[in-house]
Amino acid sequence: MNYQYTGKKTSGQKITGKVEADSKKDALVELENSGLIVFEIAEAKTWNRDIVLNKKVNNKEFVIFLRQYSTLIHAGISISEATKTMFRQTESKVLKLALIDMDKQLDQGQSLSKAVERHPKVFPSLLVNMINAGEASGKLDDILNQMADYYEKEYRNKQKVVSALIYPGVVGVITLVLSIFLLVFIVPQFVSMFHSLGEEVPPYTRFILNLSDWLRSFWWVFVILMALGIVIYKYVIQFDSLIYRIDRIKMKFPFLGALVHKGAMVRMTQTLSTLVNSAVPILQSVEITEKVVGNRVIQDVLEQARKSLEVGESITIPMKDHWAFPALVTQMIKIGEKTGTLDQMLSKAAEFYEEELDQLSTRIKTLIEPLMIIILTVIVGGIITAVVIPMFSLFETF
Repeated sequence: MNYQYTGKKTSGQKITGKVEADSKKDALVELENSGLIVFEIAEAKTWNRDIVLNKKVNNKEFVIFLRQYSTLIHAGISISEATKTMFRQTESKVLKLALIDMDKQLDQGQSLSKAVERHPKVFPSLLVNMINAGEASGKLDDILNQMADYYEKEYRNKQKVVSALIYPGVVGVITLVLSIFLLVFIVPQFVSMFHSLGEEVPPYTRFILNLSDWLRSFWWVFVILMALGIVIYKYVIQFDSLIYRIDRIKMKFPFLGALVHKGAMVRMTQTLSTLVNSAVPILQSVEITEKVVGNRVIQDVLEQARKSLEVGESITIPMKDHWAFPALVTQMIKIGEKTGTLDQMLSKAAEFYEEELDQLSTRIKTLIEPLMIIILTVIVGGIITAVVIPMFSLFETF
């Protein structure tokens, strides 16, 4: 196994390099014996195309893996043997590579939580902490099965939001493509005919003809704008303050903002409930939820809630006066704190907002489908009408 190190020679010269050894301890001994003062040493990460390209495990495959892994451990099979069985049968290349490395780490005496922690692209931080809690409580199989349920619900709720937003997105793209096709390829066919007949065209038709001509001449402007948009987005997401504003706009956006808001509430309450129910300390539970909630506005409030807990105050203090946290959530958390049933209260809140999310996504899809069809008809129909109306007036002159 290769280890990368940073150190200093006795002469004072700093040096970095790699050394091959059976373990980290052996590598450290070998380097010190050679006269080096070692500052840092860690296993060298091997290059893998799928990992470099940030390929992730399919949600369905991941849930199946967790359930099967849980079943094997529950049946009394050792973690090492269960890991070997799973990497032999999994079809996901990324997951297989992670499991092979996990198997090596387990054979060297590492705990399962330490082994999975080495693969953050495959195993989320939430799962790592839950496995750690499962190892401490001796209920690893139950924890893995519980996490399979969690990721299954998370995927289902995410799909509700996506399915409500995907229709307007698809119709919008179709409208744009059709409009560009008509303006670039169809409308110009009539320009020469109108000019040759010398007839005056209506102002609206003249506008469409000019737009078509401009689009054909300056199509490259759109390409530059698209590229510029991507660059600006990549730049913007580096700043927390700008991400906060974007997430705030998403939640405040008319009509669709409620969908994003409820989705964030479901994710927050489900995650926190799962962690607290698994006996993860409340401070650590809130900190983990901050990282996985996926919304900067909610994340900032949770950060304040954690600080409130650290000084012995209620978790609800930063929540009760914040617009992003409905009174229902705050009240249920407060009751849970007082009665010692915080996990149950959070679970009930998650179920409530999950149902709300389901109903809202259904309503949005029902309302938005005819609206998008009308928009498509008006835009595309408007371009066609701009060409057809002058033709009728031309035919009347003959």
